This record gives sequence, structure tokens and C-alpha cells, in this order.
Amino acid sequence: MHATEARGGIESAPGRRRPGVVGRDQEVPLVTGSSRRYINLDDAASAPPLVDVARAVDAFLPWYSSVHRGAGFKSRVSTAAYEGARDALRSFLAARPDDAVIVTRNTTDAANLLASSLPPRARVVAFASEHHANLLAWQRRPVTYLPIPESPGAALAQLDHALRGVGGREALVAVTGASNVTGEIWPVREIAEVAHRHGARVFVDAAQLAPHCPIDMAALDVDYLALSGHKMYAPYGAGALLGRPDWLARGAPFLRGGGAVTFVTLDEVVWADLPDRQEAGSPNVLGAVALGVACRTLAAYGMDALAEDERALQAYARARLAAVPGLELYALWDAACPRVGILTFNLRGYHHSKLAAILSAEYGVGVRHGCFCAHPLLLHLLRVGGDQAGAIRAALRRGEHPPLPGAVRISLGVDTTRADIDYATEALTAIAEDGPRWRYRACADADEYEPTPDTRPWPLLAVALAGDNGRWRGQGAGGETAAGDGARADAADADADAPPDYIKVVPEWRDDGADGRDRGEDAVADRQAAATSSGAVRIVGDEVAGTDVLK
Repeated sequence: MHATEARGGIESAPGRRRPGVVGRDQEVPLVTGSSRRYINLDDAASAPPLVDVARAVDAFLPWYSSVHRGAGFKSRVSTAAYEGARDALRSFLAARPDDAVIVTRNTTDAANLLASSLPPRARVVAFASEHHANLLAWQRRPVTYLPIPESPGAALAQLDHALRGVGGREALVAVTGASNVTGEIWPVREIAEVAHRHGARVFVDAAQLAPHCPIDMAALDVDYLALSGHKMYAPYGAGALLGRPDWLARGAPFLRGGGAVTFVTLDEVVWADLPDRQEAGSPNVLGAVALGVACRTLAAYGMDALAEDERALQAYARARLAAVPGLELYALWDAACPRVGILTFNLRGYHHSKLAAILSAEYGVGVRHGCFCAHPLLLHLLRVGGDQAGAIRAALRRGEHPPLPGAVRISLGVDTTRADIDYATEALTAIAEDGPRWRYRACADADEYEPTPDTRPWPLLAVALAGDNGRWRGQGAGGETAAGDGARADAADADADAPPDYIKVVPEWRDDGADGRDRGEDAVADRQAAATSSGAVRIVGDEVAGTDVLK
């Protein structure tokens, strides 16, 4: 299925258009002096709002008011909109009629909320491959971490063996719906069967599953499920936890304060019923409304159709990436396992941060790099041993900033097309074969690379931007472009600092000539000079000045 671009969305089939997202046609500046449409391949970190979501929020804003216990007309409208979002979540995830639907900040918040509600002697079982949200939330009580499984079958066997030792105690199995690193979809239904056979319950981190695949909580027979609005094309600060009410209604709530009570004296508190009991404080009405609209918009298009579109695009992207010289794709399980549109890799000769910086600065491609809040899984995929991990940990505790292992991740969304994949893979091929066209330096206080000089102007926005950190601050009120005090070019070659072996950086494209000069440096200097000679950027001594490249 070849998706074609269309106004207001992506046409995935004749007469069928995927939901559009805000900012798809946004131009961004490049260090070479030109600009191009931004290629967003970072939806797994945070997705842009759907056009329908942004419009709905804008239309709702004049009616915004406090919710619950407000007699004012706007308050009643806002309350109805907030509760309508709860209904949309229940419908989108096919939750059971008696399941609680609690509005949270995100999946991390939801996992911690559930962790605080577990029975006192409950034991948690999780896999070491989980996102940190599903690893760390449970550490306030006994938790068993299972080894990273080699296959779905191995995961089920490990879980079955681990639950035999629970000994009749209440237990919770915490598992991801889809890996945020390698994209594999986990056998959730089978995991629930194993867990329930041993009397345990199941919590599913659906942050990466919910935006890509249809979910039927009742059919999967999972007990709890969490998701995040910012992964669901509703980045307005809300998420949700859905599940069986008994544990959530037991004991004191996760957060204590107004809205979670029915009566308070200095001696005693009468806590409210669910869901209010677990939604203390003024709720994020706009976030909930946005998330509800996203659920309805995606459901109207059809999650089965969306999943089918993405399967074809994910297979196409995998094939294109496999053809890039020196690129290594990472996978947890074999290629036959179903996946969402997440592809993680490294490119021989490049630190992951530097590769991401090149893609952004020279090509206008946005990707994610690092360990993706799943350090144990990344260490496993990169084959980083315990001694190396211990050395990194010791250096960090000494206040040092050692180079960290990591990778680059491409993630697909409703607005991704084959043309986007083609452009990104062609950029990677050019980097692999010819190297960068600009210079980059490693930041002294972080494991990050940045272009030097970074000539890209900030956009003109009606918000305050943080300190320039050596970057352009954009045009002033009079139209001039001004650089901050830190915008002096640091021409030091960052490649002089050799990274540890586990980074696996082999600068093959560099070649020292007879004159002792680095041919790679010469090539970068030539390309950078070509860009500056065009007039888009001029370098005078140590200072940088530039013309406006955003017309």
C-alpha cells in the first residue's frame, strides 16, 4: 500500500485519508543556509496533535471552566466534556463496564498510581526489557525482574515458572504492549492466560501499542492498562489508567488533596469513590478533552486500517534501512514477530548523538537517540557487559559525563509516508558514504553533539525561549537576527576524543594524508565553506553572523 500525500492528511487508499497532524508542512532551517519541510520520525517519543484534536481544543477553550460541583453554565459544559473524554477512553479500549477510568498525567503517572494501590503483600513480576516507567514504579515493594526473553514463547515459559513461586500471594504481572525500542508486540493475551492461571493480575503499558493497534481490554482479559496522550496525538498533558476498581479503591489515594474527598476533619478523612478518589486536585480538563477527541478520531478512521497501513510502511522502512551501508538494525525477536513502526539502529563510524545531530542539522530529519528510557534492554542489545555498565555508573556517581551507549530510533506515525522513509534513508546513505557536510562538537557537560557553528535561527514565537546555549535566538522585534554571548564558534574537532569500545565508532571515511592533515576534516571544511560562500552564513573571525533563512 503506497500512501500518497494529500491536503489535511495522508491518503492511504483511494478516497481514504488518514487523520492529519498539526505542523506536517512546517519548514525548518538547516545549517547549510537553506530550509526544508521537517521530516518527523520521532512519534514514539511524543506525537504532534491531530488537526481534529487541535481544532476541538481551540473550539472548547471559550467554554473552559472548573469541573464538578460548579453551577455555572461553563462549568457544567466543562464537566460534561471531561466526563465525555472518560467515555471515549472506555469505548476506544473496549474496557469492561465496571472498569475504573482514571485520568492521569501519563503512563508513568498511571503505573505509579497503580503501584501505590497494590495490596500490602502483593508481589510484582516484570521483564528486564521494560521501559523505566514499568520497571521503577514497582520498586517500593517486592519485585521480581525476569531475564530479557529470546522469544515470545520464552517469555511465557519464564513467567509461568516465576509465578509458581508466588505461593498464593496476590501478584501483578507488569508487561509492555509493544516495545518502545524494537517495536515487537508482546503476546498480551497469552500472558494474561498464564497470569490468571496462577491467580495473578496483569498491567499493560500500552503507551506504544495504543496509537498503532486496536485494543480490546475485555477480549485480552487484561486487568489494568495505561496510555499517554502525548503518544496518542494529544500532547496536552493527560494520560489514563483503566482497570478493575477494587485495588484502586482500597486504602488512601495516590495523591491526597481536594477533589479526592467527601468530608474532612482534623481527625479523619472520608475519601471519595472512584474515579474522584484517584484524581486529587484540579484535573487537566484540556488534556482529557484532547485525549478523548484523539480516541474518537482514530476510531473513526479505524485502528485495524491504521495498523494495516503501518505494517506495510514498517516493512518498507526496514528493507530500506537494511540497504544502508554499515547500518545495524536491532531486534529483540525474529522478523516473523508482529511489530509497530519502531526501528532502532546504529551506523558504523558514528556516535548515536552525532548521527542524530547530522540528520537534524543538515537534512531536517527528527529522530530520537540514546537509550530510550530502557537502559537494561539497550545494554542487552548493544552487548554491553556488567563491567562496562559498572564503570559508567561509577563515573556518573563521581559527577563525570562519560559517553553513554545508545542508538538511533526512527518511529512512524499517522503522517509518515514512503517519501519520508526514502528521504531519511537516502540521507543515512549519504552520511555513511560521504560523511557530514558540517563540523560537530561534543558538549562538555552532556553526552550530546551539536553543529559548530549552529547557524539555524530560532522561530519567532509568542513564548519565552530558554537561554541560547550557543545557538541563535531568532529575530528581534526590529527584524534583526542576534546571537547570544555563547554563540561563538567552537572549531575544536570533537572526534579527537576517542569513545569507549562499546560505542563502536569506526571513522572509516577519514584518512590521514601524507601532510598529516585529516582528509575528513578537509572534506568537512570544504563543504562548510561552500555553504558559507552562498551568503546564507558568513563567519568573521570567531563571531558568526547570518541572514534570515526562514522566508
